[in-house]
Amino acid sequence: MRLLQSPWREEKGLAAGEDQGKKRGARLTKADAFENYLTPKIRTVVNKRGFKHRENLLSSQVLCFNLFGELTCDRDLATCVLADMSNGRVARVSAIKFEFSPGRQDRRYTGDRSAFDVYVQYDTKSGGKGFVGIEVKYHESLTTGEERENWQKHGDRYNQIAQKMECFCDARLKCLQGTPLQQIWRDHLLMGAHNDEDKFEDAFFVLLHPKANCYYSQAVEEYRKCLCDASSFQSWTLDDLVQRLMTRSSAKWIQSFHHRYLDFSRVDEVLRS
Repeated sequence: MRLLQSPWREEKGLAAGEDQGKKRGARLTKADAFENYLTPKIRTVVNKRGFKHRENLLSSQVLCFNLFGELTCDRDLATCVLADMSNGRVARVSAIKFEFSPGRQDRRYTGDRSAFDVYVQYDTKSGGKGFVGIEVKYHESLTTGEERENWQKHGDRYNQIAQKMECFCDARLKCLQGTPLQQIWRDHLLMGAHNDEDKFEDAFFVLLHPKANCYYSQAVEEYRKCLCDASSFQSWTLDDLVQRLMTRSSAKWIQSFHHRYLDFSRVDEVLRS
């Protein structure tokens, strides 16, 4: 995944940026940071929301904008694809937000700084309100270094929310409290607390990652073992989501996204040369 970004950067005629005094193939210069976004429309979405341009080509936040930025302006396409991915739970997308939390460090929720990378509000089939909180990963592993600190500060609150959600196996709770599953659990708990506090008709949490990221493919298997009710948790692959976008639309940005992030045949070409 890291290697895939270098040929993309070179195709665009962009210079390699630096990190800690060294040239990095998966990094842009500060002057070219706005080129990290695939289309002018996506850059407009980023600017309107006050996010700074990032030089890191592997940034998951940038990937979120590159995948969902155009969809903020095309709710028909967003609705079709998310209805497909959710097996019909999403009847109509009403809003898409980025880096959203109903209340950072608010004890009504998880009390920590957790936020959804992408937050989609939707209408249900019966006309009620629902939301899906999405955590997006690309090349990352599952170790953040914050697990112990988060547990020490907020562990009691996490357990309170978990008990109220009634979807976790009591015998497996310890597996969720540390590495490697705690980050997934915290976002799932944020969904549960938000749903309970703000009274939605429907809500679920999604972990979105490339099929090729074995860290998250394995983590999903382990996480599911901790659930006695999986109705509020879904795992989607970027590959599947992008394929469904391609089926529904011929928009050039979708092909560009696949080319940049998921066409791993290009890595084989680089290695052979």
